[in-house]
Amino acid sequence: MTVLVAGAGPAGSRLAERLAQAGIEVTLVERLLTPNQNAFSSAALPINSIAENLIPSESISTYWNGWQILGPDSTKYQWTSSNNLGVVLDFGKLREILWSKALDSGVEFLLGWTVKSVKTLSGFAEVELFGPNGASQKRKVKWVVDATGQSRSLINSKYESKPIGKDNIFRGSGIEWILQGDSQSSNHWGKQLTFFLGTRWISHGYGWIFPMSNDQLKVGVCRLPPNSTKPLFNNQIALNQLLKSQGLNNFKIIDRHGGMVASSIKRAEPHIFGRIIGVGDAVSTANLLGGEGIRFALLSAETLAPLLTEDLLSINQNIYNANSPLKNYKKILSKKLGWRWIVSNRLGKKTWWGLSGSKADERLLKLIKGLSEKVSAEEISALLFDYRFERYGIRILPYLFGLRG
Repeated sequence: MTVLVAGAGPAGSRLAERLAQAGIEVTLVERLLTPNQNAFSSAALPINSIAENLIPSESISTYWNGWQILGPDSTKYQWTSSNNLGVVLDFGKLREILWSKALDSGVEFLLGWTVKSVKTLSGFAEVELFGPNGASQKRKVKWVVDATGQSRSLINSKYESKPIGKDNIFRGSGIEWILQGDSQSSNHWGKQLTFFLGTRWISHGYGWIFPMSNDQLKVGVCRLPPNSTKPLFNNQIALNQLLKSQGLNNFKIIDRHGGMVASSIKRAEPHIFGRIIGVGDAVSTANLLGGEGIRFALLSAETLAPLLTEDLLSINQNIYNANSPLKNYKKILSKKLGWRWIVSNRLGKKTWWGLSGSKADERLLKLIKGLSEKVSAEEISALLFDYRFERYGIRILPYLFGLRG
């Protein structure tokens, strides 16, 4: 029997590739028809993600070596390094490469298909698939992997959206456009990641402008409000205002895309339910502080692949086998993400939920000014990508022990 992976994003594609390389029969099901459809991801990553071989170098659009923040008072604060600190990816290209690698590894790839239902039976799962032009089929597989991202299309139907106790799933929304700039705009925005922080730009979130190759710019906004059941802020209005304020509103729009981010703070939700296993954003690997997901989705796939392979190659296929390596999946992944993960999620919740009104702007401006006076570009990267909070000392202790956030 095979493993069926639902969703060919970074986590699903990488997992399918790794399983196939280990000799497992894998079917990868993807609702999209091309890798460039709704390629929503700001895709800014630290340089070590390339050095660690998590990210294919062919998907790099450009390198960056600095940070720029436009704060609540529109003042620019900049940090620059003499070395490259990270990359901006072409997310469509990343998908294309990951899909190609999965196919080359022998994965069966079903484009334009979705998983309608999964039924756990004795020792296997029965899966109902829907495809193009009304096509449908049923399959029996050993495991179904939910790699459908924040929608959690399969595993979410098996448990409450409030996973355990108070560790709710927090949701945000974002929109991003790719603009065709020119040499002047490329020189202006340079090799830096630019963020727009404060309610002057957007409440409960942030905006960004990232450079790409060929004089292109990624421009977007993201918002994580305190009550996701209320109507979401019109991100497009905020994005239009940002573009106009920076003189970018007349540039050609090459692509428009958007999406959701959804994660729990402590990742307390089940990672396995019946014959369904979650991976990537389906088990809250998108970080709430910066909305970053690609690196951690890939990490979850690399973590799950050997455990699932060992389970499939073992003699005892009983799902309730106490000795199954899969029982350690959640624990191992949490250990790899580390304690800083929870701290950063708590800070993310407090930061974005509280970013509304003049008092919040005053606190934010004080923080930005403090960083501009005392912190280097490398230290900003360590703070935002590696969650190195140690130098901020006692101020983060309440979040370490769960007393706030």
